[in-house]
Amino acid sequence: MDQRRCPDCGVTMESVPVRDTEGMSLSIATGKRDGLLGKIGLRNTTKLQGVCCPECGLVRLYADVA
Repeated sequence: MDQRRCPDCGVTMESVPVRDTEGMSLSIATGKRDGLLGKIGLRNTTKLQGVCCPECGLVRLYADVA
């Protein structure tokens, strides 16, 4: 992931793991699948990556679109 800078403090944000309460990585739906899986309602997903500012605590989530 590219280095991100905090919009409030200007310092480099640090990568942090993002998980749900059961310890699973977070993901978002990005679109409908083709074929049989799409017909039964499954969607494509992508993982989320988190960054946190060590100065002010701002947390941002980014979709892994690459």
